[in-house]
Amino acid sequence: MELIVADDAEAAAREVAERLAALAGGGGAVALSGGSTPRRAYELAAELEPDWSRVDVWLVDERCVPADDVRSNLRLVTESLVARTHNAPRVHPVRTELAPIDAAARYEEQFAGAALEFVLLGLGADGHTASLFPNAPSLDETERLVVAAKPGLEPWVDRVTMTIPALSAARAVVFLAVGPGKADAARRAFAEPPSPAVPASLVRSAPGGAVVVLDRAAAAELQRSG
Repeated sequence: MELIVADDAEAAAREVAERLAALAGGGGAVALSGGSTPRRAYELAAELEPDWSRVDVWLVDERCVPADDVRSNLRLVTESLVARTHNAPRVHPVRTELAPIDAAARYEEQFAGAALEFVLLGLGADGHTASLFPNAPSLDETERLVVAAKPGLEPWVDRVTMTIPALSAARAVVFLAVGPGKADAARRAFAEPPSPAVPASLVRSAPGGAVVVLDRAAAAELQRSG
């Protein structure tokens, strides 16, 4: 595992943005997370590389809400990345108008065979990543690539999420977490033995481990333990 500790949240976002821009320049498939943390990384990535025409964007997970809902991960990725590019990527949305189990099955059909070059994951204060929540049944999935998931925290809406087998098949898995509220989870996810109580500890790229990008606040407990 490669650990990168940036001075602050902006520097952490730029570190990830540079990696995303490099992928866009070469082309390939990427799976992106929603939430507030990666927004700045997406904005910077679009500035660094405005041509994303050779990229396929998949969603790591999605909340089962309309595409224009403020809770939609598709909306976040569209506003912060896609709309800022000169040549947009091919974006693969989840059919959130369907029942969650049907939306997951449809997304899995579309995703099957895709070779992910890069996955960007976040880290919840409870240790979750994607919509893989602590001790959830989805953590035991070994064959399905996409499943429906119940929420483990607010917003209390059903989810569709990629599974550990799908995420771990990517050539590069990158985590981004910032702020003091993520320090305990970062220690448990990246400095302690893997555990279903901390789903982020279970996701590593089979080809290459993981790159973990934190700011100093999020890395505080890792640095003390090290």
